[in-house]
Order: sequence, then C-alpha cells, then structure tokens
Amino acid sequence: MIGGIVMSQSNLVKQEAKLKDLNQKIKDEKNKIEQRLGKQIISQANLDYANLSNDNIKSLSKKVSEFLKGNQAHNQL
Repeated sequence: MIGGIVMSQSNLVKQEAKLKDLNQKIKDEKNKIEQRLGKQIISQANLDYANLSNDNIKSLSKKVSEFLKGNQAHNQL
C-alpha cells in the first residue's frame, strides 16, 4: 500500500510539472499574440513610436476596443 501511495505522489508531481509547463506555454503564446497585435496596429496605423506615451497607448487601445465591441454588437444583429 505504501508503494502505491509513493507512486501516486510521484505521478501527481509529474502531472503538476506538466501542468505548470503547459500554463507557461499558454502564457508565452498569449504574450506573442499581444506583441504581434500591437506591432500590426502600430504598423498599419503608421504610428510613430516616439509619440506613444503610456497615456496615448491607453487612449488608443480604448478606442480600438470600443470600435471592435461596436462591430461585434453590429454583427450579432
């Protein structure tokens, strides 16, 4: 019985490690998507990096978000 418990704990540790690795891969992929999206928006809008302060970024992201939300609501009709 003790051997079975030790084996179960070992399997649990291995699965926890796999889960942690998978969560990190998901996080990394989300970061890549966010970076590519931001890069594409900056490129397509011909924005100047020198003019992108934190306030400008927040304002622009709010406008893009509102635009996308408006399009989603319109497409659902």
